[in-house]
Amino acid sequence: MDAIRKQATKLREQVAKQQQAVLKQFGGGGYGGSDGVVTDEAELQQHQKLEKLYISTRAGKHFQRDIVRGVEGFIVTGSKQVEIGTKLSEDSRKYGVENTCTSGNTLSKAALSYGRARSQMEKERGNLLKALGTQVAEPLRAMVLGAPLEDARHLAQRYDRMRQEAEAQAIEVSKRQMKARESMGNPDNTSKLEAAEMKLQELKSNMAVLGKEAVASMSAVEAQQQRLTLQRLVAMVDSERTYHQRILQILDQLEAEMVSERQRIEASPSPVAESPVAPPPSYEEVNGVFASQTYDGSTDRMGYFLGEVMHSYQAESDVELNLSVGDYVVVRKMSHSFSASSSICSFCHQVSNNGWAEGECKGKAGWFPFVYVERRERVLASKMAEVY
Repeated sequence: MDAIRKQATKLREQVAKQQQAVLKQFGGGGYGGSDGVVTDEAELQQHQKLEKLYISTRAGKHFQRDIVRGVEGFIVTGSKQVEIGTKLSEDSRKYGVENTCTSGNTLSKAALSYGRARSQMEKERGNLLKALGTQVAEPLRAMVLGAPLEDARHLAQRYDRMRQEAEAQAIEVSKRQMKARESMGNPDNTSKLEAAEMKLQELKSNMAVLGKEAVASMSAVEAQQQRLTLQRLVAMVDSERTYHQRILQILDQLEAEMVSERQRIEASPSPVAESPVAPPPSYEEVNGVFASQTYDGSTDRMGYFLGEVMHSYQAESDVELNLSVGDYVVVRKMSHSFSASSSICSFCHQVSNNGWAEGECKGKAGWFPFVYVERRERVLASKMAEVY
């Protein structure tokens, strides 16, 4: 008889284990346990809703973390680009300030304009990176690491543990019911069954209250999570749009300046291209036939005048004079002839009839095409100092 009882007890334990395995297998999955202990529809819906909220907030947290990582990487890369762009703008500015080409200051102006525009663009990029850090990365990082999300997840996990405990208690009640049926009238088994059923009811009651609290907390977190993420995405788009609009304005202005300068150069007459200048006068021409003639009546009885260089000229021999746009040249008439043993005399300047003039600029004397300069009546004192 004892052997039969032991076998029956062993069989009941096996049945209980199998029942528990079945309950876990068909119990809803996800973060929580089974729905086997849920006896009413409201409790089942609450459990399913909480499970969906848990999955949703977890995905939202991962998305926010991905945005933060992406923005931080963009800021690091952008900061390096700002550093490189700033160096480029400084190099352009330095070239524009320190260099003057023999063909004029067009390239210097372009370098200065580009350096200024590049500096403005890098400043705008720096503002964009700052906005992405303060308006996007920091709020999302605070949400990911914040207390509301963790507190709501802890409530959901407590609810899950309570469900598992209720599930185990339900299995215990089933075992007690089987024992009570086998030993009808046994008061000890009956009292244990009643105690197990009371504990199960208490667990279910607490589980329902905790489930409602967890659902409310998780719903609030989900709403805040989605709202904040959307707001930060919109802020990121607005910041980038403002940045690109400002960059477009800077580039449009820079292009307009450079195109205007190019058109000015192309529209200016080029004496070299339109009317090639003959070589400078020979020694015989200077001292002989053309010594007393002037070019086109451009000089006056005062013996000399100041001319502003309108077109750059590159000397091709030692007797010619290099000219840059904006330079001032002293152009003088013949006062006496060259001597065979002397070089160009600073007091023996003249204009020949073949389009060449002889003058002095920046302490040097030489020949240059007369049509490259225009007469000026008044000149700033600073410019006069450059002549000599």
